[in-house]
Amino acid sequence: MPIRILLIDDDVDDELIFREIIEEISPDIECISAHNGLEALNLLAGMDPIPTMIFLDLNMPIISGWECLDRIRKDQRTTATPVVIMTTSDNQADKQKAVSFRATAFLTKTADLSSLRQILRKTLTAEHLI
Repeated sequence: MPIRILLIDDDVDDELIFREIIEEISPDIECISAHNGLEALNLLAGMDPIPTMIFLDLNMPIISGWECLDRIRKDQRTTATPVVIMTTSDNQADKQKAVSFRATAFLTKTADLSSLRQILRKTLTAEHLI
């Protein structure tokens, strides 16, 4: 089954970097983007099959990452889908909240592309996607 990732992030530059790194890791991974929580939830409602994994920013317009994660976890189709929080925050309270919202992992965004590449590769490997 092909690997399908949904990236939910309102920062276009972060999206481009993420897509570039994912393409380097494996050109077989399909990457779909949503630029806010509402757009993501609407996409998910119509997706078949659902994404293999979701990467979610916390600070977004319209519907926050927290609200989006809560709705993803309440949806029977996506309740078990791995959701990785990927945000600029390194706040311990945010990390604890992510655990309570049943996030799969919490990654702090970095401007260091080499580090980000390693983090994404490690995350995809940990989930046995690559």
